[in-house]
Amino acid sequence: MLRYFSADWIFPVASAPVKDGAVAVRPDGEIFAILTEEEIAKLDVDVIKYKGAIVPGFINTHCHLELSHMLGQIPEHTGLVEFVRSIITNRQADGEQILEAMYNADQKMFENGIVAVGDISNQVSSKTVKQNSKIHYHTFIEALGFNPESAASIMDHVKGIKEDFEPLPASIVPHAPYTVSPELFELIRDQAEKGNNFMSVHNQETDHENAFFESKTGGFLDLYKFLGLDISFFEPTHKSSLQSWLPYIKEQKTLLVHNTVSNKADVEFAKAHNQHLYWCLCPQANLYIENTLPNVDLLIDEKVKITLGTDSLASNHQLNILAEMKTLQEHKKIAFEKLLQWSTINGAEFLALNQQLGTIEIGKKPGLNLIQLSEDFIIVSDQVVKLF
Repeated sequence: MLRYFSADWIFPVASAPVKDGAVAVRPDGEIFAILTEEEIAKLDVDVIKYKGAIVPGFINTHCHLELSHMLGQIPEHTGLVEFVRSIITNRQADGEQILEAMYNADQKMFENGIVAVGDISNQVSSKTVKQNSKIHYHTFIEALGFNPESAASIMDHVKGIKEDFEPLPASIVPHAPYTVSPELFELIRDQAEKGNNFMSVHNQETDHENAFFESKTGGFLDLYKFLGLDISFFEPTHKSSLQSWLPYIKEQKTLLVHNTVSNKADVEFAKAHNQHLYWCLCPQANLYIENTLPNVDLLIDEKVKITLGTDSLASNHQLNILAEMKTLQEHKKIAFEKLLQWSTINGAEFLALNQQLGTIEIGKKPGLNLIQLSEDFIIVSDQVVKLF
């Protein structure tokens, strides 16, 4: 039996919003029809009417489920270098505590209307949670190793983790430019090309990252010293971080995450070298760590594809895509419909889930969220009611 959900607005995403319309849904969540107010009036059916807007389920393209037990452990505004040091120092905990925190975070994301997640993993500990989740997960297994001599052994290690995640979908990806050698980048790219996989990489989160590649200066030198790593072999490229590493992956479909200090020259370089890039924004994490936001207007002007992520509970107070949208609207005055595209169909496209998720269309099973907007489409609350 069909169920009919009506609201002040329906936002299909793929087409214009429908005022006072309704969505007809099959018991399995498949969209049967999108109806106007006039079409509803002609039907003799029970319609559940809500105040607010009905939108598709949200896509979280960047999360670290493994760090969920670190909620509130790291102070805000430490800067990325100190934040990374704190993660390394404090991420170990009792296995049961970590597992419970991951289950709780997964449930919260589901309640917040998230239907798919691109999740970063360094081990297989999240597999059980993902197997039992109502959310679709694609796991990005991070390879880390800045010393060229360790590239082959690191690749063997992460390939083993990927095998452990089977049959769940997973890709081997670079962590960040400052933790991955050119040799390891090439091995990661080769692995992705063999499996037709897509990649994710932390990109330009701080000025220290650019300084390291441009002149071998900045806070990352202290981080390597803290880690006991000898980087005497490294010669600065005299280019920005992005311009230094992006050529290694060629045309591979890749998610650039954070982009906090990416400038116009970086974006233009990226567009010229790879036509399959997505730019992920995690605004609440950016504010938590560096207390700044990316140049979102630049990314819009350059017409790149943007997605949204939450990062982890080590760098965020919640895993809530609507809250990320609200933050961007408050700080950057982004139109709601643009934010909705970033948080739904763009993320679904990147994760290759757009045949089922991302838009309210007949035949899809995108999930339905009820949210609250003002008359001029300003997000008034980050609370989500999951309808389906």
